Amino acid sequence: MELEYWLERGAVAFREWARTYGEFAGHPATAVDEAAFEVAFEELTARLRGSYPFFHPCYAGQMLKPPHPVAVAGYVAAMLVNSNNHALDGGPATSAMEEEVVGQLAAMAGFADHLGHLTSSGTQANLEALFVARESRPGAGVAVSSDAHYTHTRMCHLLGIPVQTVPVDDRGRMDVSELERLLCAGDVGTVVATTGTTAFGAVDPLHRIVPLARRYGVRVHADAAYGGFFRLLADGEAQLLAPETGDALRAVARCDSVAIDPHKHGLQPYGCGAVLFRDPEVARFFRHDSPYTYYTSRRPHLGEISLECSRSGAAAAALWLTLRLLPLTREGLGGVLAAGRRAALRWAELIGASPYLEVYQPPQLDIVTYYPASAADAPSRLSLIAARSSEVMRRGMNTKEEPVFLSVARVPAAEFTARRADAVADSDHTRVLRSVLMKPESEPYLEHLHHRVEKLAKAACADLRGDGR
Repeated sequence: MELEYWLERGAVAFREWARTYGEFAGHPATAVDEAAFEVAFEELTARLRGSYPFFHPCYAGQMLKPPHPVAVAGYVAAMLVNSNNHALDGGPATSAMEEEVVGQLAAMAGFADHLGHLTSSGTQANLEALFVARESRPGAGVAVSSDAHYTHTRMCHLLGIPVQTVPVDDRGRMDVSELERLLCAGDVGTVVATTGTTAFGAVDPLHRIVPLARRYGVRVHADAAYGGFFRLLADGEAQLLAPETGDALRAVARCDSVAIDPHKHGLQPYGCGAVLFRDPEVARFFRHDSPYTYYTSRRPHLGEISLECSRSGAAAAALWLTLRLLPLTREGLGGVLAAGRRAALRWAELIGASPYLEVYQPPQLDIVTYYPASAADAPSRLSLIAARSSEVMRRGMNTKEEPVFLSVARVPAAEFTARRADAVADSDHTRVLRSVLMKPESEPYLEHLHHRVEKLAKAACADLRGDGR
């Protein structure tokens, strides 16, 4: 699609709608000099060239990619109105869109009934879920895995909730036997399980966690900010996910709450997360009043079930338009996730056959973790693995010819040796390379990407022969 055309269509539609309210005079206070604006805009676009190429498959570092052009067109069209979805008074049209898309997300999660809304981020979504957890189980703690996102510990500190950390197994997933040992003490009121850890894309075994938590009368929150949309691939034929991963994603339907980020796999601009609750009665924890909003309708306002106040209605419009064209089905948006998943599986195969690279752990979703291989007769020292991984990342992003943008993840020595018992733990941690293949364009580009990374790893291993230099 030609984005420029649809951006212009959005601007024209806004002007036509605005004219129906009659002409009015602009105010000189907002006027800007056209020539000065051109200079400033040129500077802006020049400075934006200092960004990394998130749009290109050579960027395989963090969880970053541009929004779909459909989302951009929808966002800009609604941004000109600049509605605020806190109250129906501030965003009557976009609030209705938000209710529709939240209903679609809830159906994808498997919630028959639900309460939910869009948020400005996954962090905010998790904060609201933890707030409800605190109100539902006063005085009780929250259990998170050692590989869970750091936001849970931070938000629990903010809310005054004690946190218990559960070790992970040799695939970065919450250790269920260790969780049960913790639940036996009776101090935990909510378990936070992650479907797609940000470091390694690991999926906690929710299908085992939920029944265990219920046995102890404990709530379960699913942090599906990254992996939630993979629910679209958990059913049907030609499985791309391991059976246990599919079982875990289906178990989201039995959780008490879920956080999911449309600005990750939902193709949206930043500023679009979501929180969903299975029991609509948790609305009682959000009740409040305002002397100047909530007056044009008796219908519930989104701000009455949210900790946030002002929120962009444009985010709802962008997601609404996207899901009209790429619905939450295996054939719709699922096709985008399937491409990244196939790319991850294929790259793990190529790395497994490479003399210069080794897989750190098999990918569960679309995140691949790996490191430069040591010579067959040389020990795998953690300090050297860290040095080589960092060197590959540094060289890849700084070369002028065909750059490659990767990232590294910090791994505690115990977690690395749990996967590679022959590794020499000469430091308390190491670093491995990490690549996020969330852009479908990564699939046709993969062979080229692998070839480039292999060359970088070969050079790094030749230069860092064992003394870390």
